[in-house]
Amino acid sequence: MKKPIALQKGDTIGLIAPSSPVRHPEEVERSVQLLEEFGFQVIVGESCHSQYGYLAGRDEVRARDVNLMFANPEVDGIICLRGGYGSPRILNQLDYEMIQKNPKTFLGYSDITAMHIALNQLCHLVTYHGPMPASDMLKDFDHFSKESFFQAITSPNPLGIIENPPGEEIHSLVTGKATGPIIGGNLSLIAGTIGTNYEIDTRGKLLLLEDIDEEPYRVDGMLNQLRLAGKFHDCSGVIIGDWNNCIPKDLEKPSLTLMEVFEDLIVPFGKPTIYNIKIGHCEPKITVPLGVEAVLDADQCSLTIVESATRG
Repeated sequence: MKKPIALQKGDTIGLIAPSSPVRHPEEVERSVQLLEEFGFQVIVGESCHSQYGYLAGRDEVRARDVNLMFANPEVDGIICLRGGYGSPRILNQLDYEMIQKNPKTFLGYSDITAMHIALNQLCHLVTYHGPMPASDMLKDFDHFSKESFFQAITSPNPLGIIENPPGEEIHSLVTGKATGPIIGGNLSLIAGTIGTNYEIDTRGKLLLLEDIDEEPYRVDGMLNQLRLAGKFHDCSGVIIGDWNNCIPKDLEKPSLTLMEVFEDLIVPFGKPTIYNIKIGHCEPKITVPLGVEAVLDADQCSLTIVESATRG
């Protein structure tokens, strides 16, 4: 895998919006100020100030920002302003050959999952699933989340055991031990890659799954799509992250619980599986590198990053 150089204070961050626009224009300036307070310099992409309906500018604007930030030698790392909707629309406009030659820290989650999959698989680039300024940092960016964020992007060493926030236990759904690079993220975006040139490849990998505001029947449908596409058969293990507000909306209608859905569609494959690790749309949240080797020990309910995500 191509690895970015570990970030440090004084480095330059390219801020981009590959998905949806911010709700209030001042969020861009506040995000810049926050990153500067963290010790970084910031270059703001055109997409951060653009809007085209529910998108942060037309596809060519958002794709150009991604390509320009990777090509710019002054940019050390790239952070997505927020998620929302739209990153899959620009996958066919990214210059993957150029990006592969210019590995940099790339961080985001939610809708950014589509870009993680593309960059992990087509560029062999290690990326980071973690908090974004407008979505997470402008609110109460708690100490745990901040420490996890900085440790992930600045450490030259393997991150080791991934700890949950205090009071949150990681549980085992299927016992056993599995190894492999972590890949995945938001279930909706993962399912959306099936049948495309950017389809997730889970062979020998630890599949990370999380989502927000999806009812159990919707989660059922998307997990079943992965099941029928062989993704649970191929993976070495499953990491079930946070499922914020994934509950039935109409309590008068019969429904399965989310756990029943997991037991029906994931458990039968017998792949070591843990759940309730706080990765996803949650506060606090863990920042985790995608594309580096990890050990999932479902007997001990632990996840350990055993490979450095950075070089130099």
